Amino acid sequence: MKRLTLILTVAAMGTVLAACGEKTPTPAVKAEQAAPTTGGMAPGMDMAGAMMAKGTGTVTAIDKAGGNITLDHGPIAEAGWPAMEMEFKATPASLLDTVKVGDKVSFELKMAGGTGEVTAIAVQ
Repeated sequence: MKRLTLILTVAAMGTVLAACGEKTPTPAVKAEQAAPTTGGMAPGMDMAGAMMAKGTGTVTAIDKAGGNITLDHGPIAEAGWPAMEMEFKATPASLLDTVKVGDKVSFELKMAGGTGEVTAIAVQ
């Protein structure tokens, strides 16, 4: 019985070792099936690697001294945010000179660490 177990063990090891050198074939992907690319960057990423997002909303407060703007914005898909009112840092701060409270605006955000920084804003 020991001899049979030894033979079966050696045979099984030979099969395992033989399989180690084999490569698993990978299926070919046709060009029309390939996922679209964005030049090596994830969607919403800019050249510096920061995620960018766009939104629309209404200016509810401006703090020129602090360089902040508060926006009551709609959902921002790129950030995964629902509609809400939020305060953002504006960079450059001169963006705050182009809008006033009550303006309906479109804006761009540079996303970092779960927060956004307004980098562009335009009255609609």
